[in-house]
Amino acid sequence: MRFAIALVVGLAAAAIISPFAADAVAAMGFRFPFPRIFDRTVMVTLLAAMVVGSRSMGFPALMRDGFAAPRANLSRLLSGLAIAIAAIAILFALAFASGAGADVSYGVVVARAIKSAIPAFAIGFIEEGFFRAFLLGGMRRDCGSRAALAVSSAFYALAHLVRSPAHYYLVGFHPAAGFHNLAASAAQLGHPVTAAPTLVGLFLLGMVLGEAFLITGTVWFSIGLHAGFVLGAKTWTGVAHGVPVSRWIAGPGPVPLIAAPAAWAIALGLLLTLPYFLRRLPLSSQA
Repeated sequence: MRFAIALVVGLAAAAIISPFAADAVAAMGFRFPFPRIFDRTVMVTLLAAMVVGSRSMGFPALMRDGFAAPRANLSRLLSGLAIAIAAIAILFALAFASGAGADVSYGVVVARAIKSAIPAFAIGFIEEGFFRAFLLGGMRRDCGSRAALAVSSAFYALAHLVRSPAHYYLVGFHPAAGFHNLAASAAQLGHPVTAAPTLVGLFLLGMVLGEAFLITGTVWFSIGLHAGFVLGAKTWTGVAHGVPVSRWIAGPGPVPLIAAPAAWAIALGLLLTLPYFLRRLPLSSQA
């Protein structure tokens, strides 16, 4: 309940503040799409709302537990990264077998992966800290591990789907732009058939990442997984650019790799095998 209140306050504050932020950015000579400014404002206002209520929500303790023993858990992070890359490699191989990638410059794909490495790990750290250490870790205390895993995974899927459907720029100051952007983002949920493939993929991905967190007790393995999946998503456009790929390999929407049955099957396979793998993986933190 405290988190729900912080979420509402953070979104409302972002809707009010983002037009002023956009105006200030334009005055400094920069040009960014308003949805990007809005998304960054949301991150700041949500963080501020959580910091204000951090003690009552147990934010410091949850972060401390989730990010415990980073050196000892290096093997977990690298193992998660390796498993994610292997999963992505299977999807790429299926795409190549279906005819994609005939004109691909592998040097460009590798260069894109290297360029995306730091952002991928940054996304992994931020999102696993929020969705797993804070949200899943906090909900687990209130409603149990299984229910918390399902609900936090659903929230993870919805949070990634509710994005502005178009990039646009503001000319001048528009005080209601934040609320219009928020409404346009939420309107995507009004088309469940169109959104369903992406929602299913994101939900299953959230389940995999959450299950890894519940088993290990920290976010390190999940960060490795998350970073590897982001690298795959960012390099996918270099493989499938301009080439039709079967919908069972790459689905519709902004993240096609996870919106198709092939990725769903891999996610289900990971969900079933990760408990066996993680409990038998020799980790320095468990020594």
